[in-house]
Amino acid sequence: MNNVPKIILASKSPRRQDLLRLMDMEFEVMLKDVDESYPDGLTPQEVAVYIARKKAEAFDGTLNGEVVLTADTIVCVDGLILGKPETPDHAVEMLQTLSGKVHQVITGVCLLYKGRYNNFFDVSEVFFRKLSDQEIKSYVAEYEPLDKAGSYGIQERIGLIGIERINGSYTNVVGLPTEKLYAQLINLNK
Repeated sequence: MNNVPKIILASKSPRRQDLLRLMDMEFEVMLKDVDESYPDGLTPQEVAVYIARKKAEAFDGTLNGEVVLTADTIVCVDGLILGKPETPDHAVEMLQTLSGKVHQVITGVCLLYKGRYNNFFDVSEVFFRKLSDQEIKSYVAEYEPLDKAGSYGIQERIGLIGIERINGSYTNVVGLPTEKLYAQLINLNK
C-alpha cells in the first residue's frame, strides 16, 4: 500500500498475518519475548491496550523507519477476562463458560512509529448459541485452541456452528480490527 512504511508485525498469529496479506500490506514478522501480565484494576479495554503497548515498547529504539504493529486480543464474559487457555481441559472450560452467552472480543492495537505510540482498541459483541459438551470436546480435540483468546477461532468449526451473530467488526474477532488499523496507517505521517 502506498505511503505506508514497512510494517514489523510483532505477532506469531497466522490469522493476523493473513489479514495483513489480504490488505496488501508489506510486512515482516519479528518477535520479542514480552511479559503479558498487567496491573490489577484495569478495564478489559485497558488490559488489551496495555499489553499491546508493552509489546511495542520492546522494539523502541531498534527501528529504521518501520512501523511496529502489535496487538492483543482478549475475550470478556460476565466481567471475566479470558486469555489463551493453558491446557485442553482449560479450553473446554472456557468454551463451556461462553456457551449460550454474549461475550465481548476486545483487541488492543499499538503502532510505534518515529518514537510515537498510537494506541487504540475495538470491541465486538459475539452471541454464542448453547453448545453441547460433545461439540466443545470434539472441537478442542481436532483444532488448536491453545493459541486463541477464549479458546476458539471464529473462522473454525466452533465459530461457524456456534456464533449466532456479531455486533461489530468481524476482523476484530479474528484478531485485528482491520478497518480501524487501515485508518490509522494512512494517517501515520499527518
